Amino acid sequence: MKTVYKTNFPDLKLLHRGKVRDIYELDDYLLFVATDRVSAFDVIMDTPIGGKGAILSKISTFWFTKTEHIISNHFVTDNPDEYPEECRKYKEDLLERSMLVKKCKPLPIEAVVRGYIAGSGWKEYTNSRTICGSKLPDGLREFEQLPEPIFTPATKEEEGHDENISFDKMAEIVGPDIAQKVRSISLELYRFGSQYLDKCGLILADTKFEFGITESGELILIDEVMTPDSSRFWLKDKYAPGKSQYNFDKQALRDYLESITWNKQYPPPHLPDDIVKITIEKYNEAYNRILSGEKI
Repeated sequence: MKTVYKTNFPDLKLLHRGKVRDIYELDDYLLFVATDRVSAFDVIMDTPIGGKGAILSKISTFWFTKTEHIISNHFVTDNPDEYPEECRKYKEDLLERSMLVKKCKPLPIEAVVRGYIAGSGWKEYTNSRTICGSKLPDGLREFEQLPEPIFTPATKEEEGHDENISFDKMAEIVGPDIAQKVRSISLELYRFGSQYLDKCGLILADTKFEFGITESGELILIDEVMTPDSSRFWLKDKYAPGKSQYNFDKQALRDYLESITWNKQYPPPHLPDDIVKITIEKYNEAYNRILSGEKI
């Protein structure tokens, strides 16, 4: 499979080019194409991670199919032969890294569920013993499992970092009924994913979901689901609270960028081959472990 940094489909209407995905608008659908771009500290690197986009796309496709009993989603097909006619000339570039999805109106929030205390949640906890307004007990260690998974929404920012918000603030943004549905479904998705991944030797520390509203008013799951880009996966056999975890995300990339002289602004530094290799190996291991649960 060839590496794809940026798609170029002249006959299709490019709607949006994100950090990873290029989105094209068709008559009744959208075409999501997961490229091999990688970002860190909100900066898109110039160096692609070959094969990353295909892994992310296939993991999301797996979860969309696996979670339909919980909530409907926007996934239609990932078979280019079933795409609209104007897409088929680009079949080689679309194979394994794309999906046709339903159009909807995305909610302007990210639905984050945390089962363990890490990242920005740990920083807030050390200051206030809370995460996004949820009061937590004293004495928790970094990376420790929470008494119960908690729902901690965030805003979706076009530029810069997303901002953690309270549930009440989310309800002001999307309405109380939608907010309650999103919270309930997100917690159910997290519990389902955690139980499944436990069989695969993985801990789902936290994850984010995105939702949209269809023209008929139905709430559906969209974007990506429980991938290494949207989740913290830890290796179950190596897990212990209070110390760094064996992870499956971009941590090796972040650690490298922290170790060099770079101001975390454009232009980004070139990534050395060994960092690219380690990063794709992590993504591949996550993919293989997630799919291994089907054989258990």
